[in-house]
Amino acid sequence: MNISQAATASGLSPRMIRHYEKIGLLPAPPRSDGGYRQYGDSDLHTLGFIQRARRLGFSMEQIARLLQLWQDRSRSSAEVKALAGEHLKELEARIADLQAMHASLAQLADCCQGDHRPDCPIINSLASPC
Repeated sequence: MNISQAATASGLSPRMIRHYEKIGLLPAPPRSDGGYRQYGDSDLHTLGFIQRARRLGFSMEQIARLLQLWQDRSRSSAEVKALAGEHLKELEARIADLQAMHASLAQLADCCQGDHRPDCPIINSLASPC
């Protein structure tokens, strides 16, 4: 199938497929006599793997490592679990940061009267030096 067909089948855009090829997550496919990329079922399977990993928030570097581990039948699951554990720690840190931002903004919003006056604790907080 060509890139448009692969995009439709995978739910990705042709641009993303080309990007994944460019950064080495997807091997460059063979080309037709007319120069069009030709994708097979294994390429679609790999694209699905990448897409599911992205939905879980893995970085491109982590996805590259996961792809290596997926293709290595002699891998240990401990390596995969360690990578997932590192990612979980990163997610937990981001969640904590987002919760702190939420709490700060909620407090500022509670303090703001939201009326016709120009006085605004949200603006004042943003304008004040740390």
